[in-house]
Amino acid sequence: MSDLPYTTDVLRLAAEATGAGRLPPPCLSHSELNPVCGDRCTVDLRLEGSAIIALSHETKACVLTQAAASILGASLPGHTVAELAHLREAVRAMLAGGAAPQDAFRRFSHLAEVARHPARHRCVLLPIEA
Repeated sequence: MSDLPYTTDVLRLAAEATGAGRLPPPCLSHSELNPVCGDRCTVDLRLEGSAIIALSHETKACVLTQAAASILGASLPGHTVAELAHLREAVRAMLAGGAAPQDAFRRFSHLAEVARHPARHRCVLLPIEA
């Protein structure tokens, strides 16, 4: 049996799938693949200047990646590209055992237990990197 942190909160986030789908048309679109497990996430962004005004994602992946993509879909619009870069570093720090991101991105705290599973860090980071 796995000891991965598939808590009710993580499962709920994945099931919400906030932002699931594709943007017609996006300003930017990028896909990332985790070759270890086959997870794939494509993120579409619509920008006004450096502000992210819309995000959608097509995620074919494990529950951890789905939950992370759903958090992005719910919380990233209205933030800037620079804030996205800061979020990536904050989530990396969380996965290294540091504090979870706060404010708009505090729901990433539901994925903090993934820090104990280094092989699954990429799952949480995949949507952010896409």
